[in-house]
Amino acid sequence: MAESNFKWYVLRAISGKENKVKEYIEGALVTSTLFKEYVSQVLIPTEKVIALRGGKRVVKERNMLPGYVLVECNLTDECYPLLRNIPNVLGFLSESKSSIKPAPVSQAEINKIVGNVDDTVVEAMMEETFLVGERVKVIAGAFNGFEGVINEVSQDKRKLKVVVTIFDRQTPLELGFDQVAKE
Repeated sequence: MAESNFKWYVLRAISGKENKVKEYIEGALVTSTLFKEYVSQVLIPTEKVIALRGGKRVVKERNMLPGYVLVECNLTDECYPLLRNIPNVLGFLSESKSSIKPAPVSQAEINKIVGNVDDTVVEAMMEETFLVGERVKVIAGAFNGFEGVINEVSQDKRKLKVVVTIFDRQTPLELGFDQVAKE
């Protein structure tokens, strides 16, 4: 097969079952010579999400496109039913009753998605809310380890004004939500 015949297509999967679809295709690539001939790679675009849980930064991966799996394949008449009939697959994106084969995704769009997979880090909204008068500990930055009292909360900017004691003097600091933890 000529490598130029391989194009990217989007499979619609049951939301939450994207990894099962990917595992099925990867398993078939190992065991089936027919899959090896038509499918070259499978991708589920994910992004890293940073959240604070219990005062600690936790990095998790989140699916960027829930319900979708990207497949690079040579979509021939033999390949189409192989992919279409995988468990948990609803069909191809842009597949309609009037057209037999779905349209491929442009390489520019794939490059944008793959580029975002590598570079994206999203700050997740924290479960914790901060209140004026609460005691917090600085966990990041130049004042790491200092303890103080919240003087002002700016939810929209995700910033706090915290008063800490340095050399027996009250010093106000402006810190991000991710730089402090509740005591």
